[in-house]
Amino acid sequence: MLRLTLQGMRARWVTFTGSFVALALGVGLIAATGLALAATFQAPHRGPERFAAAPVVVRATDTLRVSTTIGERTQRLADPRAVPAEVAAELARLGRTVEDRTFPVSYASVGGEDGEGAAAAGHPWSVAAATPYRLTDGRAPRAPGEVVVAAAARERDRSGGGVAVGDRVRVVTPAGADSRTVVGTVAATDFETAVFFTDAEAAQLSPRIDALVVHADATAVRKAVQNAVRGTGSGIDVLTGDERRRADPDPDRDSEALVAVNALLGTAAGITCFVSVFVVASTFAFAVAQRRREFGLLRTAGATARQIRRTVFAEAVLVAVPASAAGCLLGAVGAPPLAAWMVDSGVAPSWFAIGDQTWPLHTAFWTGLCVAMAGVLTSSWRAGRIKPTEALREAALDNGTMPPSRWLLGALLLLAGLGLLVWSLATDPGEALKRKTYITRPMLLIVGFALYAPVLVPPLVRLVTWLPARLPGATGLLARENAATGVRRTAAVAAPVLITVALAASLLGTTATINEAKATEAASQTTADYVVAAPGEKGVLPAPFVTRARSIPGAAVSASRSTAVTVLEEGVALVRSEARAVDPAALAAVSRLPVASGRVADLDDGGIVVNEEWLTRTVGQRVRVWLGDGREVTLRIVAVLRTGTGGNGVYVTPRNAPGAPVDRVDVAVRDGADASAVDAALREAGAATRTTVLTKDEWLARSHPRSSESTRLGLLLILGIALLYTGIALANTLVMATSDRVGDLAVLRLTGATKPQVLRLVAAEALVVVAVGSLLGAAVAGLNLLGLRGALALLSVRSPLVVPWGGLGAMVAASAVLAVVAAVVPALTALRARPVDHAGTRE
Repeated sequence: MLRLTLQGMRARWVTFTGSFVALALGVGLIAATGLALAATFQAPHRGPERFAAAPVVVRATDTLRVSTTIGERTQRLADPRAVPAEVAAELARLGRTVEDRTFPVSYASVGGEDGEGAAAAGHPWSVAAATPYRLTDGRAPRAPGEVVVAAAARERDRSGGGVAVGDRVRVVTPAGADSRTVVGTVAATDFETAVFFTDAEAAQLSPRIDALVVHADATAVRKAVQNAVRGTGSGIDVLTGDERRRADPDPDRDSEALVAVNALLGTAAGITCFVSVFVVASTFAFAVAQRRREFGLLRTAGATARQIRRTVFAEAVLVAVPASAAGCLLGAVGAPPLAAWMVDSGVAPSWFAIGDQTWPLHTAFWTGLCVAMAGVLTSSWRAGRIKPTEALREAALDNGTMPPSRWLLGALLLLAGLGLLVWSLATDPGEALKRKTYITRPMLLIVGFALYAPVLVPPLVRLVTWLPARLPGATGLLARENAATGVRRTAAVAAPVLITVALAASLLGTTATINEAKATEAASQTTADYVVAAPGEKGVLPAPFVTRARSIPGAAVSASRSTAVTVLEEGVALVRSEARAVDPAALAAVSRLPVASGRVADLDDGGIVVNEEWLTRTVGQRVRVWLGDGREVTLRIVAVLRTGTGGNGVYVTPRNAPGAPVDRVDVAVRDGADASAVDAALREAGAATRTTVLTKDEWLARSHPRSSESTRLGLLLILGIALLYTGIALANTLVMATSDRVGDLAVLRLTGATKPQVLRLVAAEALVVVAVGSLLGAAVAGLNLLGLRGALALLSVRSPLVVPWGGLGAMVAASAVLAVVAAVVPALTALRARPVDHAGTRE
């Protein structure tokens, strides 16, 4: 039997080559994404960076710690407190101390282009001795108006347009904008961009002490801190050794970056695995279905059903083992370039690289082998059940019937996909807006539609070819009949198109619709005429700008602060919610919040505005929360906001956000006021303080609707991997299908058809199949987008569906071109021989 198997593989090398290519590429993609995913499980160890030369660092704790019944729970504080003055005084008795102050600044060359400048962190110069910063040129600042800036080596070269000693720069600080002289430069670091001021000026710009460098014994420092804060409730950290890293800017940036990369690669690996399994199973099943006549002849010659199945599985193993091995090699070779692309694109941190893990290769290998076996399982079982007397008739024509098991499995998958959609709409509509949901949900529907392909293909073919079949000539009619009767061939070729269109339309359409919904929601909630927001996540608007804006006649001004509150839900989960500290009266003049119950106007220092996502959300109830600086308070719920797209946060008063600076100002022109005068005054204030003033429309265009760069590139990565593979699979399957029809093409030539006519027929059939796959994919995408539209309606967000017609059209067109080329080229090769030589070729 083995000899017969090898002879069959040699005779049908095109089919087996196609199966080999599909499986090798699928395993390669799984291996590459698996290796990249494995590299995200552990961040590299880093020692202290900013305070690397400090013996002891003292600072207020930036972590909230709450004891629960299942252990201690922690959460990062949004606005850590300052080091108390009494603690600084007590530590000064032990030895020399250096006060560190950190405040946001930006700077740009005087006379350069208008703009916000380069974002940086301001510090007093005396703390530089405890950090890696050393002068590379010039001297330390000695007088007000002098600064030292961090600059890369290339930037210190004047020819590069960078900052150099003697330059005048426009520096924006929380106190306003002013021109200063660069008197020195230090080497740049990757953890922050620093600007150093004199100690006196830094204290004036930022009076609070953020950290203390103490030159004393650590044990004595801890004892002194305990004595100083006893009974005050203040949390103070004394950091030595590697613990000093906790005082670095964003000390968790490596692990947080890996969390984002892990989520992206996890999604990409899931999509890749699904696409690979789907296409490989479809290809192997089609390869077996192509040989039903051969199996029938073997049955007629006396082969048992068990022998047929054993032969098919032996062939699958002989193909799957080397293909999986080749795929693992491809994955190992392709993973480093994938990681390099992610680093170059900014998706992954600069140090990200593929490690020495081998388990992804083992997983990919055995996945490929199992998928190949699963792909031939059903088809081989059906081939083995063919009776000898029915063999030739069964193999000659697809009758379109499906076994009960396929009906049942397809129904279960479709009901599961639709049921999960309905369930989420009934219980948690916001779930439909989450990336994991709208990426994974189409998979069930894709497989369900693919399983029903033998039933759906014939009517769809007749629908697509209704007009071409009625045109003069036989091309349209023949294309219709060939596609409709060759159900398995049509379904196998349409499968890659189905998954391409379904995934692309679902992902692109969903993200575009969610972005549009967020923009619509932001526009409806903001009634201000101008929005001025600080640049960056921790930016601060200059106090002089806020003061001048508030003094403009005819302007209603709401200055707000970013903060956060934390609540303990169900006694075990510490949940942090982003919040804004506002004056409720000023907020009412510039916004229209989606209130579900209560009144935002009732907000006071003892109240809080929450949203419907909170576990406790009844107006009048009191809820225990921890504020941004870690203080525990009990506040009364005065209003509950609708969930919306997830951007409706929490509101408190400024008193409950100590330490949070103003980072956004909304300005509305009052009724009857001179709009042009308000505009001129506001822009003058912005120009004087180097603050960018945007109209509401400009602010919406800049911030909505736009996915983050990492999200956009992540989506590009997911779609790129999936679509590249499905494109290759489409071409591969068409080559297999066309090569199997050499005899049919020869018969057409003998009946009088010319070579161009035959090639046009082959191209027309390929286009019909692409159209069928596109319709099935559009049906899957349509169900997902309709579910999303229902979720938005239930969330009280009135926003239209956004269908990416341009992207979909490009993908369908690319699939059509690829399909035509993949079908015509092997047909053209087959037509080079004399028709009489292949007229009797069937298998």
